[in-house]
Amino acid sequence: MDMEHLLQRYFGTTDLSEVQVDAIPAATERMLVDFGLEKDPGQRFVLWSLLYMLDAAPDLDIAFKDETEREAARNFMDMVAASGQE
Repeated sequence: MDMEHLLQRYFGTTDLSEVQVDAIPAATERMLVDFGLEKDPGQRFVLWSLLYMLDAAPDLDIAFKDETEREAARNFMDMVAASGQE
């Protein structure tokens, strides 16, 4: 599942500028539920990344049991911060 697929799935569009602000909390809640149920590490990371961009991601120690996954998430957070998109 790529980011465009997730945006379409949870927001009905691939363009976040088209999303109504009041739709974000419900979509975020659905993502958090799906994140908790997802078993595939790659899919979990993609969901977590989108949640992070929406300022709704679970803490790393809760989201990822594996240190390698936590380190990948830290690297993602650093890249986002360096790009000025936080």
